Amino acid sequence: MVWASWTTPGVFTGRGGARTVEAGILTGDLTVHTTWDGRVADVAVQYSGTSQWYTLSGSPVPCRTERGSRELHQAVVESIRDDAEATVPLSHSTAAS
Repeated sequence: MVWASWTTPGVFTGRGGARTVEAGILTGDLTVHTTWDGRVADVAVQYSGTSQWYTLSGSPVPCRTERGSRELHQAVVESIRDDAEATVPLSHSTAAS
């Protein structure tokens, strides 16, 4: 089975925060985690230093390659740092790279 994951701690949200499925908007110091199973990428966030994970709105997304899932992870990190409300970026919704 193919899989990969990435975790980026210390991601401070812009003014819009990060929209989650379970808890609405999270703001502050977050950790971003992306898991790829060879078919889809799941993106979750948590307040850094806590144990509760929340699904980022728009996740999971189809993703055909490990490289595409890594690029998706980085795009999510950058989106969370921006001032707009962050979700999984639409431009990466098929992550075909």
